[in-house]
Amino acid sequence: MNDTENMDNELGNSMSTRRIFLKQSSALAALAVTPPTAIAAVNNGIQEKVATALEQMPLRLTINGKAQQLSIEPRVTLLDLLREQLHLTGTKKGCDHGQCGACTVHVDGARVNACLTLAMTTEGSTVTTIEGLTEGDQATAQLHPMQEAFIKHDGFQCGYCTPGQIMSAVACIREGHANTPEEVREYMSGNICRCGAYANIVDAIMDVKQGGARV
Repeated sequence: MNDTENMDNELGNSMSTRRIFLKQSSALAALAVTPPTAIAAVNNGIQEKVATALEQMPLRLTINGKAQQLSIEPRVTLLDLLREQLHLTGTKKGCDHGQCGACTVHVDGARVNACLTLAMTTEGSTVTTIEGLTEGDQATAQLHPMQEAFIKHDGFQCGYCTPGQIMSAVACIREGHANTPEEVREYMSGNICRCGAYANIVDAIMDVKQGGARV
């Protein structure tokens, strides 16, 4: 590249930098002379949109056999609705990113990660949590066969993941994916146990499956 080409390139870069500077200066100058009322109007518009997005909205669904009529913000997840508003804390918040399975519940019989499910999408649905698996009131409650099997086979240690494990285990049998230990391991792979009680969890599920208990 000769000296003339170098000079042309330097001149082009200089002019480009000058144009950017002038544009930025013009924008700052325009902002400086913009009436405060106009800026306030823009800010108010943004605030109104945010407020609208956070308005309470009606939600009707059935949770553990009980009809619920609620008012929630559209951004609320099913997990937070269950734990924070309805105080059904059996459903655990683990990773909060849909990777550990601790928050597994049933929506219309299908297992879902409650942390990834917006509560508003469950309008008109039937939701079952770990609290809804037992039969009878608190004084005479009878454990679900899967809960009994987890106790029998020591399918838990710290117990934090256990509600999600049990909800997935019940769904696993209902879905027809509990015919062999290998199949159980595959279809329970979305539920993580940091204590490593996997072998006992598989034993519990196979016990319920082979025993023919109604789940």
